[in-house]
Amino acid sequence: MVDYHAANQPYQYGPSSGGGGNGGGGGVGDYMAQEDDWDRDLLLDPAWEKQQRKTFTAWCNSHLRKAGTQIENIDEDFRDGLKLMLLLEVISGERLPKPERGKMRVHKINNVNKALDFIASKGVKLVSIGAEEIVDGNAKMTLGMIWTIILRFAIQDISVEETSAKEGLLLWCQRKTAPYKNVNVQNFHISWKDGLAFNALIHRHRPELIEYDKLRKDDPVTNLNNAFEVAEKYLDIPKMLDAEDIVGTLRPDEKAIMTYVSCFYHAFSGAQKAETAANRICKVLAVNQENEHLMEDYEKLASDLLVWIRRTIPWLEDRVPQKTIQEMQQKLEDFRDYRRVHKPPKVQEKCQLEINFNTLQTKLRLSNRPAFMPSEGKMVSDINNSWQHLEQAEKGFEEWLLNVIRRLERLDHLAEKFGQKASIHEAWTDGKEAMLKQKDYETATLSDIKALIRKHEAFESDLAAHQDRVEQIAAIAQELNELDYYDSPSVNTRCQKICDQWDALGSLTHSRREALEKTEKQLETIDQLHLEYAKRAAPFNNWMESAMEDLQDMFIVHTIEEIEGLIAAHDQFKSTLPDADKEREAILAIHGEAQRIAECNHIKLLGSNPYTTVTPQIINSKWEKVQQLVPKRDDALLEEQSKQQSNERLRRQFASQANIVGPWIQTKMEEIGRISIEMNGTLEDQLNHLKQYEQSIVEYKPNLDLLEQQHQLIQEALIFDNKHTNYTMEHIRVGWEQLLTTIARTINEVENQILTRDAKGISQEQMQEFRASFNHFDKDHGGALGPEEFKACLISLGYDVENDRQGDAEFNRIMSVVDPNNSGIVTFQAFIDFMSRETTDTDTADQVIASFKVLAGDKNFITAEELRRELPPDQAEYCIARMAPYQGPDAAPGALDYKSFSTALYGESDL
Repeated sequence: MVDYHAANQPYQYGPSSGGGGNGGGGGVGDYMAQEDDWDRDLLLDPAWEKQQRKTFTAWCNSHLRKAGTQIENIDEDFRDGLKLMLLLEVISGERLPKPERGKMRVHKINNVNKALDFIASKGVKLVSIGAEEIVDGNAKMTLGMIWTIILRFAIQDISVEETSAKEGLLLWCQRKTAPYKNVNVQNFHISWKDGLAFNALIHRHRPELIEYDKLRKDDPVTNLNNAFEVAEKYLDIPKMLDAEDIVGTLRPDEKAIMTYVSCFYHAFSGAQKAETAANRICKVLAVNQENEHLMEDYEKLASDLLVWIRRTIPWLEDRVPQKTIQEMQQKLEDFRDYRRVHKPPKVQEKCQLEINFNTLQTKLRLSNRPAFMPSEGKMVSDINNSWQHLEQAEKGFEEWLLNVIRRLERLDHLAEKFGQKASIHEAWTDGKEAMLKQKDYETATLSDIKALIRKHEAFESDLAAHQDRVEQIAAIAQELNELDYYDSPSVNTRCQKICDQWDALGSLTHSRREALEKTEKQLETIDQLHLEYAKRAAPFNNWMESAMEDLQDMFIVHTIEEIEGLIAAHDQFKSTLPDADKEREAILAIHGEAQRIAECNHIKLLGSNPYTTVTPQIINSKWEKVQQLVPKRDDALLEEQSKQQSNERLRRQFASQANIVGPWIQTKMEEIGRISIEMNGTLEDQLNHLKQYEQSIVEYKPNLDLLEQQHQLIQEALIFDNKHTNYTMEHIRVGWEQLLTTIARTINEVENQILTRDAKGISQEQMQEFRASFNHFDKDHGGALGPEEFKACLISLGYDVENDRQGDAEFNRIMSVVDPNNSGIVTFQAFIDFMSRETTDTDTADQVIASFKVLAGDKNFITAEELRRELPPDQAEYCIARMAPYQGPDAAPGALDYKSFSTALYGESDL
């Protein structure tokens, strides 16, 4: 029995609180709640009603023809409920209750109610639509019911990026038509009036069906008819609207357009799956291409750096000294250029190389790719070993250069001193052999013989006085030989000549003395006064010669203490001058006394003093020379004292700056260590803070440049030590390079953490939790956890790794992941990589294979033509170049093996 009361209750056609279906985060009710739905005053725009009748009728017939029937009049043919129930069965694929075949009104109402009940069972509440209105042929209610069916079964399941049905369909249209000129889909009415959007949808999926470039925006009727005819002929989409109706309406009906467009969506749903698969493949290939580019960049940078290192090391290891100071100073200047100009960029390149390598390895881990293994000899460890070799070669090179320059400087000084002493000695020995070989005593008178004996005694005294000079000359020559002086042969020749001559003089002196002593018995008293004069004049003359030699002696000092020592010695020498002047006056008095006695006794002295060649004139002349040399020596010592005072100022100036820069660098190194452990805020905040910190360090560079300038002045002044500071320029440079490298590495670690977080979808809260857990167990703040610390950290995060067989096995598994090299420590980056793999999903080889299978139309292979059709040109060619030919039994000409290619992307097999 039919419950007429229930049959007459209208269905609620409006928002649903319980339904929703499964599409896009909203059901039919959600969509209807957003719509400015059917006019509540039951008025309908005639133009819209016409468009809806045509569209809805065509839509219903596109399904009813599958059951071998159709409708002509939408508000008449559904009145008995039979075709309405049939329509629902076709579009849902489900069986409805058996319809009643009677012709009475009650039978029709019952059938329509069965249809409405089925619609309600799908989660849709119909507002103000009852079975009686449908049976009575109410056009508005019938159209509203059909729209509800379309919305539920044709549109509701459409969703793009978790949008509602309508928004999802609109977003799909916008994406598909985005590349086409004159198309701007913003809605489901005005945006479709010129027909270009319909044509663009078809051309995007089936370009061979539409000549899009020949369409004109100012000919909408032609455009619309072209799209409708092509859709009906080739896509099995019936013509649901007339072009003239759309063009002639100020605002086409939105529901009619949506219904029509939904047919296009469903017609191209297969292409949508292919596009999704293509997008996944493009994403994977893009990652692979970028990684290969980074690998190539690393290989080139590593090769260039190694070439530079291998070219530089032999130059630094070349310790063959040059012969002159000028040549060695040029080598020193070349080394300074290397330190100031050539090495700093290479330090940056080495740091950048390590950063690039770490970033690449992070990206490979995040994309499930195998780790990058550089070419043989180009690992970061190889670079570090070569760099260590470079620094070992560099170490001591500058010190060696300065020592060689110092040695050459001393050699030049010794050579000049040797030449000066040799010249003085050679001047003194000139004519001495001839004098000693004379036999004047054979014909001389007794007085002459006595005079000759005294003269010879004076000569022997003079000869003995010159013994020290000869020994000094020989000692200097020996020192020049030991220091490997480049002109040692000529020095040795001259020294040997002097020594041979000295031996000859000794022998001749001895022979002459024997000859004179042989006749000594025949000699009478010799003028004692002349003898006394000769004996005192000779050593005094020798003292003056030594004094002149010392006053003209070259000196070389390196400290203020050394020059002050020389000045003190010179002052001591000047204090002896009054006594020397008294000795000179006494000697001259002896000569004067002899002259006075001779004059008093009318004695005619023939010639000069027979016992010496040192005349009063010679004594006075040399004394005057000594007097002239003393102030010159004063000036030279004062000039050197000024130079050493200047050098001391340079030392203090450098020390003052170095004692500031050195501790500053050490403080910054310690601060970086604390920052890397005590990072707060988001990773971006940490990165910005670190970059600002890095900028503050870079801005400190002028202080190092100033220090380099001061160091340059010290080097140019040949200053070799500095007691005012423990910091050398080498220490400062190494500390600065370590500081720049450390802050760059710390920044890179945060950047890699950002890459990990973004690639794995880790929230900021999770990242902070990971950091807090890691820091809590990093007791020594060393940036790494030991095995027991790491186990405690895992336990705090909920991992079951307690000390039992199962827990130990799980902990050993985790340790093999985070510490594959068995180093005994777990870094924060390894910890983050492990936690990201545990909590997030990534693309896998199986997912990529499934995507390629969609593009290949479910085949086990794919062709180059299919790849070029489905993928962007560069990525299609990338795949074609790397895919091996397919060898399966179902292979076709040109078939490519996408399975082995996909697994190779993840390191699971080789191409």
